[in-house]
This record gives sequence, C-alpha cells and structure tokens, in this order.
Amino acid sequence: MIRPWRRSHLGTEADRVTFRTLHTASLMTGALRNGLSLASAEQSVRHLRSLVAAPAVALTDPESLLAWDGGEAQHQRDVPDLAKRGVAEGTTTVVDHDDFSCSDPRCGIRQAVVSPLTIEDRVVGTLLVLTPGASAVLVRATTELARWVSGQLELSELESSRSRLMEAEVRALRAQISPHFIYNSLTAIASFVRTDPTRARELLLDFADFTRYSFRRLGDYTTLEEELRSIQRYLVLEQARFGDRLGVTLRIAPEVLPVTIPVLSLQPLVENAVRHGLSAKSEGGTVTIVARDLDRDALITIEDDGVGESPERIRRALAGDTSMDSVGLANVDERLRSTFGDDYGLVVDTAPGAGTKVTVRVPKYAAGVRP
Repeated sequence: MIRPWRRSHLGTEADRVTFRTLHTASLMTGALRNGLSLASAEQSVRHLRSLVAAPAVALTDPESLLAWDGGEAQHQRDVPDLAKRGVAEGTTTVVDHDDFSCSDPRCGIRQAVVSPLTIEDRVVGTLLVLTPGASAVLVRATTELARWVSGQLELSELESSRSRLMEAEVRALRAQISPHFIYNSLTAIASFVRTDPTRARELLLDFADFTRYSFRRLGDYTTLEEELRSIQRYLVLEQARFGDRLGVTLRIAPEVLPVTIPVLSLQPLVENAVRHGLSAKSEGGTVTIVARDLDRDALITIEDDGVGESPERIRRALAGDTSMDSVGLANVDERLRSTFGDDYGLVVDTAPGAGTKVTVRVPKYAAGVRP
C-alpha cells in the first residue's frame, strides 16, 4: 500500500537537527575554500556560533582577531592573547575568566575554549568559543568543529597549490615553444617583404596573434575555438616556410567549439606533428585535425602521415623523460588528467614509418572549468 506524502513526514527531531547542522556547514564551505581571511572569517563566524550555541565565537589568525559574532564585545580585546596561547599549545585549551583582562565578577563569560586551526602541521589560526561554562561536550564540539574548519582550509591550500602547479606547468610549456619556429617564421615573413608585401603583412599579423595567445596570462583555460584559431595561425606560418610540402586538413564539428580545455593543450601536439612528423620527411605530408561531438564528450585527433616514432620513445616522453625532444607531451597529458581525471589523458598511436595519431577526449562540461 502506498501512502501519500505529507508534510508531517519530515523525520524525527534528530533528523531535523542533522539536516540543520549539515546545511549550516554547507553555508560555510564556499567561504572557507577561499582560505582564512577577513572576508571568509566574517562569512563563517555567525554559522560557527549557531553550531555551538555559545554567547560569542571568534576566528583569528595566529595573532589577531579576524571576525567576531555575539555579545560580550568587551572581550574582543582578549582575543589576541587567547589566539597566541592557542597557537603555542597546539591543542584545544580552556582558559578561565581570571586570565582575561575583564575584572567584572558578574561577567557572563567565565571561560573560553580555544582550538587551533591547522593546515598539515602549521597552525594558521584559532577558533574561540566564549561561554559561561565549558562542559566536556562543548570542548569536544569545539575541537571537532575546528578540525572541520581546518579540513576546509587544507582543501583550499591544496587547490591553491594545484593552481600554482598548473601555472608553472603552462609557463614551462611556453618556454618550450621552439625558438627555431620563431626565427623561421620571421625569416619567412622577411622573404615576402619585397616579393609580396601584402602577404608579409598578413603573416606578420598572424605571427603577432599567435605569440599573443601563446604567452597570454588570461587564465588556465580556453575554448576549443580559441585554441584552434591559434593553431590555424601557427600552420599558416609553417606553410609560408614549407610551401606545398605541408598540407593541412581541418574537420571541426561546430557543436564542440565552445568546449573548455586547458590552454595550450592542443597546440604543442600540432607543433610535434610538424617538427617531428613532417619536417624530417623530404616530400612533406599532411596534418589532419578532426574534432567530433561524442554525446557528453568531444573527441579531437591530431594526425600526421610523417616518419612516425618508436612507441617506446613515446612512452618515455609521456612518463616525463626530459631527454625526449617532444614539445610538452607529458605536460599536456598531466594537465588533461589533473583537470578532467585519468580517463582523459593522451592516447598516442605511432610506429616508425607509419605516422602519428594523437587522440584527446575531453568532457563537454566539467564543474569548475571555465575559460
């Protein structure tokens, strides 16, 4: 028998308390994931006080007050000393009113529970709960709440470290952009200055746009459309140098153009195709770039009919062997996996004399990934 749902079916009081606690914690998560600061502390302290139901709660850095919520504001002047004590102890401590600067025997605050906020082994601040009396339950609750806050701050630190690592990897990739390409492009442009000034101007604009994109500082991500536009400029410049020896085929599904990808995740693959696949082949060859819509994913392939490579050398390059002269192969693979997960790394098919095909699969949407 199926009974209709009624509003009274909201669970027990314990269920409702659990929901309110989890909901309150979720309200703080976004702020704390930005690290411990004046702004994040001010956004969180009110919710922290609601969880411990104390007269006043404070968040501090190792030496000073960041945010306060509640009454008994005269005790804000005690916060720096309490924070320093919490940092020095490195564990939850209870401080009696006798150690406060307040001399009022009728003051409603008789104790403070001070619990450190830590990231790994570093104390980065404290959670202070001011109360008429610190019961064992309140001390335990404050300790657990401080651990939860510390966990959120640690996730913030990890995210920040990941962002710095990604930025360093992109800088390293930019540094690997072939200086020979830059020299050869400028030489090719110079060769047209007298014979075909209009083409020289067009190539110079392509070169400027290519370098501007490659060395820009506009974030970690771009759209597939922007990356392909830069690749087309790169190939135009290479065609000016190679002439009829370099053919280019593009087949791009319009549906995948807005897909977000890590910046410079396809361009190095195309440069490898030209440098290693085709430049060593006397008659040249063709680079084929195909981008297809696969329901929730976009599938991009970069293929050349050049000299190919030993699969073992490719494995070493993907493993990060710096002796391999391959522009950013491991770098691109690592950034794709870090951004989208291990299912989205590079797949390379090659053999000596058989050309090379690199397959990149990326999700059409990934949470937190925006250009």
